[in-house]
Parts: sequence; structure tokens; C-alpha cells
Amino acid sequence: MSPDMPPHRLTAAAASALIADGRLRVEDLARSCLARIAEREPSIRAWSWLDPEQVLRNARELDKTPRIGPLHGIPVAVKDVFDTADMPTQHNSPLYVGHRPGQDAACVATLRAAGALIFGKTDTTEFAAGGRWAATGNPHDPRHSAGGSSSGSGAAVADCHVPLSLGTQTGGSLIRPASFNGTFALKPTWSTVSREGAKLYSATLDTVGWYGRSVADLRLLADLYDLPGEPAESVPPMAGLRIALCHSPVWSHAEAATREALAEAARRLAAAGATVTPLELPDIFALLPTEHHKAVLHGEGRGAFLSLYRAHGGRLHDDFQGRATNREAITPAQLRAAYDTAAQARAAFDAIAAGFHAVLTPSATGTAPEGRNPGNPIFNQMWTLLHVPCVNVPGLTAANGLPVGVTLTGPRFADHALLDVAERVAPLLAPL
Repeated sequence: MSPDMPPHRLTAAAASALIADGRLRVEDLARSCLARIAEREPSIRAWSWLDPEQVLRNARELDKTPRIGPLHGIPVAVKDVFDTADMPTQHNSPLYVGHRPGQDAACVATLRAAGALIFGKTDTTEFAAGGRWAATGNPHDPRHSAGGSSSGSGAAVADCHVPLSLGTQTGGSLIRPASFNGTFALKPTWSTVSREGAKLYSATLDTVGWYGRSVADLRLLADLYDLPGEPAESVPPMAGLRIALCHSPVWSHAEAATREALAEAARRLAAAGATVTPLELPDIFALLPTEHHKAVLHGEGRGAFLSLYRAHGGRLHDDFQGRATNREAITPAQLRAAYDTAAQARAAFDAIAAGFHAVLTPSATGTAPEGRNPGNPIFNQMWTLLHVPCVNVPGLTAANGLPVGVTLTGPRFADHALLDVAERVAPLLAPL
């Protein structure tokens, strides 16, 4: 570790190596992260619950414990929709203030078993679904949003509060904040990480994912959660990469920042020797990002929030009253059409994407909006419904100085191969 590099600025992979070599104590890493939080939290507001004394007690215990593996002692933030045995889980809802679940969500329990230091809970859009927005500001300009719903999780990693954090995606709640905050994120293939102990919104869409400050950081958790899949064909050097450039069916929603970022990413890849080929998706994909995603989201959201509506009535935010009462009037025919079309499109996309090493596509409509609006997930919704893995690769900056990321995606269960491609692409998108 450079003497000029404070521990809180280390990537998770770098910190793990130093802890393994005995050159960094878990407590010293935790203290550096806590000092960073104390400095920045008044303006960023990434955290919904944090107990510094508990963090330090747990860090000291980890320093006494034989190293379990690469996650040992690494600070991890947890989105406040995951149950935690020793911290409140409040969902940014007035109905859950101080709520103590009594046990960890499966993904949190897996982290603890690997020796990770669970730091605290990060702010979220209410129930990761709607209602109240998170209070979190963008680390690059707190006047702007950190995105949502994984608002605090994205900002906490980007602002060097912690090197890793857990989030969720049902529409665009992992990838869009990663783009806005300028950090790496992986939305894995749907269903590969257990959602037990996380607030349910849509069984067809909800996906557990994470943020890191490097591709190696993303890979730490990909390995921990044992992402499945067939052994990937070796990913070639940049000169051998085949990249599809996909504007997606909702390209008309792209703002100048996204249009320029996608074009610049494609230009840099081609200049480095990759073959970049425009990809126009068949007509079956046309309604996936809009009508079909909405039908599944609202159709399954009705059941997810019905019990809260029956128990709390008008105390429940109007957004969720609308879900529970099917205010959007989603019909069984619409749901069947959405399910059937998505199933056909998944197989079709796997076949199309198999001809490339990755598909390059937008991560967001543009840069982070002013205020706390979590932003428009329209560029993420199709990929979430398709169940494919997505990696946000940061590095590019818009004219207003804010980050704008791009997404790499590919067939279902190609997560590890996609991370290999991201590792080659990331240096090309780093600031010049």
C-alpha cells in the first residue's frame, strides 16, 4: 500500500491482499472507512443505519480470527431491504422504523460466513419499489441524485465509504445508480443469488447484485456466491473481441450524454482492435422494455404489497396502494403475453448474443438528474426481464462533469465471461 493511499480508497481486491499479507489490519481499514463516512456523510447521506462502535468491535474480532478467505475483513454495505440479524431493516418506510428481523438474508449470511465486515445499511427508495425517494446525494455533485433504488449502496462505494455493497434490481436499480455514481456494478443472471430474506417486489424480476470499484472487486462476490454456468470459452485479447453495439428499442429516450458515451465507447473499442458490429434486435424485443416489463412489474407487485395494504390501508404510501389494488388495470391476458414473449425472447437473445463476446448498450438515459429523483430505468428494464447478466463499466464523463456508464451484457449464465470482457474494456474507458 502506498503511504499516500488511505485504506478507505483501496479496492476490495487490494485490501484483501494487504490483509492476507499482514500489512493491513481490519480495524485500521474500518477506522479509515469510518473517518471517510464522518467527513462525507453530512452531504452524501448514503446510510440509513450505521453504528461505528459495533463496526470496530466486529473489526477487532476479525483481526483475532484466522483468515477465512478473500472477503475476510472487507467492509460491505447492505441495502436496507435485506434482513440483518444485528441491524434494523427499515425499507425507507415509516411502517418499518426500528424493525429488527432477527436473522440475516441468505446473501448477508453468506458474506458473514466468508468473514466480511458488514458495515451498515444503505438508503433506498421505499421497498426498492417506489414511494419515498432515498435522501442520498451524488458523490460527484450532491445537488444531483445518486439514482435508485440502490441509492446509498452505489454512492457508498463510489465515494469510498466502503469498497463493496449489496443492492437489488427489479427495473434498473443496480446499473443506473452505478452509471450515475461512476462505479462498477454487476447484475448477475437472474436467480443465481438467493433472494431469501429480501423484500419481494417481483419474483420474475428481482435480482441481487453488487457494487465495487474494479472488475476484480465484482469477481470477489461472483466467486463467493458461486455464480453457476458452463465453463466459458477463453475470452481473447482486445484485438480478438467481437462486440455488438445495441442501441436497444428505446434509443429515442437517450439524452446527449448517453448518445455520446456509447459512441465514444464503441470508438475506443474499435481503435483498440475489437470488431464492433451494430445490432438491431428483432421485433419480438420491441415491447419488452415498456409494456411487457410494466405488466410483470405491476402484475406481480399487486401480490407483493397486498398484505401491507390490507394491514395498514391508508398508512401505506399511495404508490403501493396502487400496486395492491391493481390501479394500472393489468389484465391476465397482458401478463400471459408478457411472460410468453419474454420466454421466447430469452432464448432468442441467448442465440444472438452467442455470436459475440459481449453486447454494448446504454446504462441510463443520461447523467444523474438534479434533486433526488432516482431516474428513468427504461434502458435497464428489457435486460432485467431477459434475466441476462449486466456489468456497468464507468470511466466516461459527460459535458456537465458527471459520470455516464455503459453496460456490457450477454447470454444468461455468461457472468464470468462477461467479467473477463469487462476487465479488458475498463482500461479503455478510464479517463484519458
